[in-house]
Amino acid sequence: MPNTQGINILRPRFAIINGDDFGFSSGVNEAIIKAHKQGILTSTSLMVSGDAAEEAIALAHNYPNLAVGLHLVLVCGRAVMPPTQIPHLVSSNGNFPDSPLRAGLRYQFDTATRSELRQEIRAQLTKFSDSGLSLSHVDGHLHLHSHPIILSILVELAQEFNIQVIRLPNEELGMSLKLDRRKLLTKLVWSGVFTLLRRYGETLLASHNINYANRVYGLLQTGNMTEEYLLGLIPQIEADLVEIYSHPAMVNPSEPLNNPPGAGTVELAALLSEQVRQTLADNGFELTNYVKIRRTNR
Repeated sequence: MPNTQGINILRPRFAIINGDDFGFSSGVNEAIIKAHKQGILTSTSLMVSGDAAEEAIALAHNYPNLAVGLHLVLVCGRAVMPPTQIPHLVSSNGNFPDSPLRAGLRYQFDTATRSELRQEIRAQLTKFSDSGLSLSHVDGHLHLHSHPIILSILVELAQEFNIQVIRLPNEELGMSLKLDRRKLLTKLVWSGVFTLLRRYGETLLASHNINYANRVYGLLQTGNMTEEYLLGLIPQIEADLVEIYSHPAMVNPSEPLNNPPGAGTVELAALLSEQVRQTLADNGFELTNYVKIRRTNR
């Protein structure tokens, strides 16, 4: 399939529209399916340890044109393995740390934790495989999969689990700030950190023939990928293979939220927008997913 390894994609251009956190809750599941049926969403990322993971898997089997990847959960969530088997990795109730920084430091410097980390990553990949779904790609909750230790483990397991695509966040800081300067400090820090991680990731994935999109949009505007933002973003995109991701959700008072209040419904509205769909078409983008691209390029 096309990637950033020196390959220029001929027109039409390709846009993969992904919804993260599939399986987090019934409200998230409902929003992702609605965005796929009625909107522009072509792909999703499944949290196999999510409260509504089994429901999400059943739904995905009913929508064969919806590509499904693994949303690896190693922070702010629950493990697949029992806590007694990975005591250095999770709390006694099976939860990962809520702090990405704290989790990242432990994964980097704690030898016992790293050994258990590999076991848990394998367990999540195995649970996805057992679902009967075809693995479209791998990404991670809060992008912790970009951590060098975690990314290296994924590469080691790539052949066994047929991992062909891994998300590497990559968007232009100047473009994001031109559209929305809110949370400026956060955007500056994230841009710096993930630019360094991207450089490491590109070298590692290219050396193992694992694919990645030219550009991936969503990190710097997380929780606020609105219709207005997308309408401003799309005409500025120069890359020919892009992934745009967000976190659509429908609110259910009995369920936890995966984003600040109101964010999920706003992002769902953007995915249902006919104006956004038309803007993608006007800029030469064909809606697709990683599975379709692989089939086309066989």
